Amino acid sequence: MNPSAPATVHLAVRIDRSADEVYAYASDPSHLPAWASGLAGSIEKSGGQWVADSPMGRVRIAFAPRNDFGVLDHDVTLPSGETVHNPVRVIADTAGCDVVFTLRRRPETSDEDFRRDAETVTCDLEALKRIVERS
Repeated sequence: MNPSAPATVHLAVRIDRSADEVYAYASDPSHLPAWASGLAGSIEKSGGQWVADSPMGRVRIAFAPRNDFGVLDHDVTLPSGETVHNPVRVIADTAGCDVVFTLRRRPETSDEDFRRDAETVTCDLEALKRIVERS
């Protein structure tokens, strides 16, 4: 890992829909396969938990409780048992909203893997934008 490489990046997309509309769609875990291919190819609720088939294998996903602040944080428990916290915000603006995903680099992540993770999240955010703006 390059010690001068950023440990955290904020990836964002501008969406021309209200923050309430975007939050309502994105906070529903059953919608993840439609826009978050980097996280879930399919998802189901099993034993009170959301379980997804992902590029990393079978993962458990726990979302922050529904709230009025646009917080879409979620923890992803990897097949190894490690849990990764993913901060996400839907931020209202007069003519739409911004969705901001904070990507944190894990210590063992190479520069190339971190770049690839950032590209995947960016593609997922763009997919969310396309879906929500169409509705």
